[in-house]
Amino acid sequence: MTHEQRTSGRTDEPEVLFEKRDHIACITLNRPHRGNSLTGAMMPQMRAVWSEVRDDPAIRAAVVTGAGDRHLCTGADVHAVADRGGMSTGTGPLTDEVFWSPRQNRVWKPVICAVNGLAAGAGLHFVVDADIVVASERAAFMDTHVNVGLVGAMENIGLAKRLPLGSALRMTLMGKGYRMPADRAHQLGLVDELTAPEDLMDTAEEMARCIAANSPAAVSLSQQAVWGSLEMSYAQACEYGWALLRMHWAHPDAKEGPRAFSEGRPPRWTTPAGEEG
Repeated sequence: MTHEQRTSGRTDEPEVLFEKRDHIACITLNRPHRGNSLTGAMMPQMRAVWSEVRDDPAIRAAVVTGAGDRHLCTGADVHAVADRGGMSTGTGPLTDEVFWSPRQNRVWKPVICAVNGLAAGAGLHFVVDADIVVASERAAFMDTHVNVGLVGAMENIGLAKRLPLGSALRMTLMGKGYRMPADRAHQLGLVDELTAPEDLMDTAEEMARCIAANSPAAVSLSQQAVWGSLEMSYAQACEYGWALLRMHWAHPDAKEGPRAFSEGRPPRWTTPAGEEG
């Protein structure tokens, strides 16, 4: 895959690194000299990367992280925003304008966010829309929208889904006045696994390998059942889940899994493209 190159003149490395191996994609935000902050030029790059994760049947799970050990992502590059005189905004709905995270790109494959350092502002997109969050003990979480005169909304709504309401509002309204450390984020459930810094990527990749060994179709539908339940009443969510599992009964994996278990062998899953693996 080709990526746009940085245009600041400081380096010719891509702003987004993308690697595929063993059914796992690794996405790395690669602007460590700018806190892995986001620029307008990175949006189409991220959209292309997530499209490949979504559409390539060989990819069964993904890990997203930041370059270096100080920042996952510090949000929008405020220097670039100041240079152009404000935020560049579109006039369409969210689904036509924003493509940072897996959910915003309709990716129904598991994504693990490996938080290597500070996640702030728009960098929280990658945290709140991940399926599993693994964080270094040195990581921290902060929202700075209100400090620069912007509205904390999309990422903050995601925070309110994963944190107690008061904790989400504390981060949203206090801005840089409150930085949530990794251990507190783990206590509250924003982080699912806390690791030593040197173990972060090994832990995230081992989780991804474990997921990739399972039925891709069953994993995707299970993922959709859980995320979909967040928008429904309990009764509605159970009906939705029942519909998904009934639909999956006709899939070859629903027969292969019990057969492989009974025969004491690894299952041969059917990918969306019809290839076994």
